[in-house]
Amino acid sequence: MLRFNVILLMIVVFCALGVVTSQHRARKLFQALETEQERARQLDVEYGQLQLEMSTWANHPRIEKIARERLHMVTPNSAVTKGAR
Repeated sequence: MLRFNVILLMIVVFCALGVVTSQHRARKLFQALETEQERARQLDVEYGQLQLEMSTWANHPRIEKIARERLHMVTPNSAVTKGAR
């Protein structure tokens, strides 16, 4: 009977250690998940800011202004475009 009780006690101790280990691992994984979710939120914010910046850089009036000022481009008149056909 004593031997049976010792075996049961060892099984209970091993099971308890397994539970503690799995809970610790679950807490670590949950902490890593929260860290990655926060990083994903930061990246979403940065992506939104970059999209806004890209739309600002690519708007038509800005491109036209740069073409006129820096590249000295002009809009062709209708006589030039008709003669090119």
